[in-house]
Amino acid sequence: MAGKLYLCATPIGNLEDITFRVLKTLEEVDLIAAEDTRHSIKLLNHFSIKTPMTSYHEFNKVEKARHLVEKLKEGRQIALITDAGTPGISDPGEELVRQCQEAGIEVTSLPGATACIMALTMSGLPTRRFVFEAFLPADKKERQKVLSELKKETRTIVLYEAPHRLFRTLDELLDCLGDRRLSVCRELTKKYETVLCTTISGALSHFMAEEPKGEFVLVLEGKPVEELLREKELEWNEIPLEEHMERYLSQGLDQKEAMRQVAKDRGIRKRDVYQYLIGRTE
Repeated sequence: MAGKLYLCATPIGNLEDITFRVLKTLEEVDLIAAEDTRHSIKLLNHFSIKTPMTSYHEFNKVEKARHLVEKLKEGRQIALITDAGTPGISDPGEELVRQCQEAGIEVTSLPGATACIMALTMSGLPTRRFVFEAFLPADKKERQKVLSELKKETRTIVLYEAPHRLFRTLDELLDCLGDRRLSVCRELTKKYETVLCTTISGALSHFMAEEPKGEFVLVLEGKPVEELLREKELEWNEIPLEEHMERYLSQGLDQKEAMRQVAKDRGIRKRDVYQYLIGRTE
């Protein structure tokens, strides 16, 4: 029988956050695939776990995943761990999971610490709907594309950032999204854990006076829905009403439904649309 892949969440700082289930699994599997074996050996030594390790990281993720899948097909039980947190979240684990699914290998996830969820719950910002962007792309064009998309995002936004890039990212967020409420979470679960509830401009001022240190999670307020609707109304009002109607009619909507949609887009009554169009045809 084929083996199983175990996605094992490891602590993001405080070693006491590891679960009994993860410890038991790491002891019992045949092999542990680790993002950085030099980092993970400290965790295994702390809990006296002697299971063999192999490296699985961004630069070998495709070929090494094929190798690990073959071992799983032979019946080996394998645990995947990342440097910190849950495998598959903003790390190469997703490639191994994809190959396992394609090969019919069973995959299970052992829950534990996740920085994005921890920061979200501590932020004081809406948590029902949120979008997780991890690290913004390093490529300039891709980065601008993502920032442009986030400009109209109404859900709470969660980002990761390293200390040496924090000031640049905050500056870009302020320039592209405008000033918004922001919670800056630093060194989560560690000794110097801090949560700064402020705004983007406030965070810039704070880190101009205090050098950023540690790993950061930024939880950013989404664009208010009312503000987005006002902007859309202004955009629609820039085109002639007849053209607006024609866009919906060309999509197959009947005249009544098209008028209703036009009225909704422009923030006016359907009767006003009807009377305008009738006046134009008389």
